[in-house]
Amino acid sequence: MTGQTPVVTLTLNPALDMATEVAHLIPDQKLRCSEPALDPGGGGLNVSRAIAALGGESLALVALGGLTGDRLAGLIRKEGVPFLALSAPGETRQSLTVTDAATGHQYRFMLPGPVWGAEDQERVFGLLRASARPGAFGVISGSQPPGVPPDFPARLARSMPGLMVVLDTSGTALAEAVARPIPGLHILRMDGAEAEGLAGGPLRNREETADFAQSLVHRGVARCVVVARGAEGNVLAEAGRRLFAPAARVTVVSTVGAGDSFVAGLVLMLARQAEVGGALAFASAAASAAVMTPATQLCALAEVERLLPQCGAFGV
Repeated sequence: MTGQTPVVTLTLNPALDMATEVAHLIPDQKLRCSEPALDPGGGGLNVSRAIAALGGESLALVALGGLTGDRLAGLIRKEGVPFLALSAPGETRQSLTVTDAATGHQYRFMLPGPVWGAEDQERVFGLLRASARPGAFGVISGSQPPGVPPDFPARLARSMPGLMVVLDTSGTALAEAVARPIPGLHILRMDGAEAEGLAGGPLRNREETADFAQSLVHRGVARCVVVARGAEGNVLAEAGRRLFAPAARVTVVSTVGAGDSFVAGLVLMLARQAEVGGALAFASAAASAAVMTPATQLCALAEVERLLPQCGAFGV
């Protein structure tokens, strides 16, 4: 990867994403849907897809199983994203996004995916230890597979020695990572609602968000903590620096994939040795570009470059 630090993404609970539209969502009636759009989905995989769309390179490690896994692999190949298929313990899950044309509201239905037992988990740990490339970025993103313990991301990180690990997760896995910090974690990202849940109260403005994010850095949770403040923008805190990059003013079509596009933009620019403020601005522009696209589509480079002047980072 000339001029770019290697990037590896990990997706153990990917999904075949289907997106469709109905005239109006009405209970207890047979609803006629539009032709579905099919996309490969899952946090880490979406990060790799967005990195490719932004002109970068990554290797996606993706757990696939069954006929749905085969179909998902075909979609990944079609997009030209380099990937390595891992053996999943069961059928790859599917997800469904339905847009109500009458209201514009979006409804997202996420199936759980196969249950991972102890042997399945150990197999992945062994593969990661064997394939770890010291100095690379390792992105752990998306939902964790059913059956894994809350500290599963920490165990994954320990299996990636020498990598700069970026964690973007939620729920009990996020709470565990904050309560029991993962040694050497490079970047931890969360959204505003998750941050407020961990903080135990509202974070009313970017300053309060920066205070909270920097407190996690000082506690050793990660070297860098990023908190998304929705349509307002994104806060990034390190031990000696707090930055905010506003979101661009755009018409929101779908918020699906915005967080993954943000992570892709941030990691790609850091992998290209960009300074942190520039990387944060680019990531915020990538998230803004993603919300302009329908369903499960991600950001486009031309739109990111057009929106970038609106997203310049400054100190908080």
